[in-house]
Amino acid sequence: MNSKESEFEFIKGLSAELSSKNLVFPTSLKTTMKIRRALDTPDISNDQVARIVSAEPVLSAQVLKLANSAMFNRSGKKVEELRGATVMLGFGVVRNVAISVGMKQLKDHQASGQSSERMEGLWTRSMRVAALSFVLARNLTRLSPDKAMIAGLLHDVGKFYILNRACLYQDLFVSEQALWELVDQWHVDIGAAILDSWEISEDIRAAVMDHKALDLAVTGRAGLTDVVAAANFLDAHFVAQSLATLDWANIPAPLQNLQLDPEKTEKLMKETTQELSSIMQILV
Repeated sequence: MNSKESEFEFIKGLSAELSSKNLVFPTSLKTTMKIRRALDTPDISNDQVARIVSAEPVLSAQVLKLANSAMFNRSGKKVEELRGATVMLGFGVVRNVAISVGMKQLKDHQASGQSSERMEGLWTRSMRVAALSFVLARNLTRLSPDKAMIAGLLHDVGKFYILNRACLYQDLFVSEQALWELVDQWHVDIGAAILDSWEISEDIRAAVMDHKALDLAVTGRAGLTDVVAAANFLDAHFVAQSLATLDWANIPAPLQNLQLDPEKTEKLMKETTQELSSIMQILV
């Protein structure tokens, strides 16, 4: 089978998974996302949350780690039981930890060599966009910063899935460009299917789906989509070292709705760098 035929087989497989909604995830990720859904049960008790979280060792470890971090544990008294950890963090944070652990499980599954480098690059960018989304929401809106962080983290979830599946076809693509062209072509549809499968809330789903939208309505009032789109846009310019060249008289709608200007943006980018180490306690 030549490379074109192999590539076609890969695309056909992706299409079949998408149409049947039978997306292939690591077993550990399936468990983690079942736990996240269980945490949405109305009137769930702290004891039940602790039992549910204990079903996934990595998630348990991350919840305890976060509960003992300086961000949440002001007293410095070590928390050793999951029930105490979930009470300290709150259910919303525990749900966010479940999503971030799930993303990391998807990143790490089957990744090695060049594939691992691709995943690490994508993960690093997702963390930067998540941190910047958090900072923008906290400073410039009344939106939940934690929700903005998760939306930022998930903005390229479809790319993670495709790269994960491509690990099984190491010799498939004739060039790196061919692989990324496939990723660009399919990641939006795959991402939508993943968010539906994980029963992600509609506002986060909308923000993820429209994270590249720069032609939103100018309302002067930023929503979650504005925050993630602005974070994605600013991070791309930050990496390209082109923030100083932006035409602030004609900035995209998400930046207008956040009422950003050069001085405010510079301050928030610095704050994002400072916050990233703290955010990473949740994301890794």
